[in-house]
Amino acid sequence: MKKFFKEFKEFALRGSVMDLAIGVIIGAAFQAIVNSLVKDIMSPLIGLVAKTDLSDLSVEIFGVSVKYGSFLTAVINFIIMAFVIFLLVKGLNALSKLGKKNKPEEAEEPAVKTCPFCMTEIDIKATRCPHCTSHLDEVFADADKD
Repeated sequence: MKKFFKEFKEFALRGSVMDLAIGVIIGAAFQAIVNSLVKDIMSPLIGLVAKTDLSDLSVEIFGVSVKYGSFLTAVINFIIMAFVIFLLVKGLNALSKLGKKNKPEEAEEPAVKTCPFCMTEIDIKATRCPHCTSHLDEVFADADKD
């Protein structure tokens, strides 16, 4: 049982889980803002056209009240939330691409050089060719002077 709780603790305290928890809390708070926007501002404005509050729209079928206005309010909430999430993801993707483009590409230093005597590739740090046993220090030192 101790092993189980230890694994759970490691899982719960991992960075990605904490990030997810913070995202859920912020999302819930943001949902309250969107609900207020739709209920208190957009529904009354749409209600001006319908001459009633949008959430009050309903139809009576066999004595049962079908509140399609509340459903429309929920659909508007969803569309606004989806649009905002789309904008956030699009913005984060643009920021991540921007960061990648600004990094200068470092030129890789060659790992091999060519022996001028036998024309085989050898390690850049070699001072003697393993194939023809030529001394390379003097050859490449003379080339650097030119």
